[in-house]
Amino acid sequence: MKGVIKPDHIPTNKYKLLVPGLIQITAVTMSGIDDELETTELPDRTVASGGERTATEVVLGVPTHHLAEQIAIEAWFQESQDPISPTYKKAGSIILTSGTGNIMRTFTAQGMFPKKRSLPEGDIRNEGELSVTEWTFSIDDLLPI
Repeated sequence: MKGVIKPDHIPTNKYKLLVPGLIQITAVTMSGIDDELETTELPDRTVASGGERTATEVVLGVPTHHLAEQIAIEAWFQESQDPISPTYKKAGSIILTSGTGNIMRTFTAQGMFPKKRSLPEGDIRNEGELSVTEWTFSIDDLLPI
């Protein structure tokens, strides 16, 4: 791969999710995000674009002991429940940064809200690994900046 991949690549461990009005969330894991077009299969067995993109989601693993971050996401999660707050959908930025910090890819996640919380499993035989709560966020639109 030497000479094929340009220098100063974006590593998989250099990312941030920023949501205005929330404290910065320290996500130790972030799932991939699929940005997909709606399609339809035609009678001749070819596929055509429906013209619209589908909503998508991202799963973030947040350390369970980061209480301020957990409380902030929980309050947002509560906004998304009955009675639903008119401000429950927020815009966020997903920022991917190169090793030197010189190259960044930024995406705006519009219509974002937490839709699922998964508490970590417990195992008394475990040696004490980091406990991580997984939050699933729905995203209406993902736009590159």
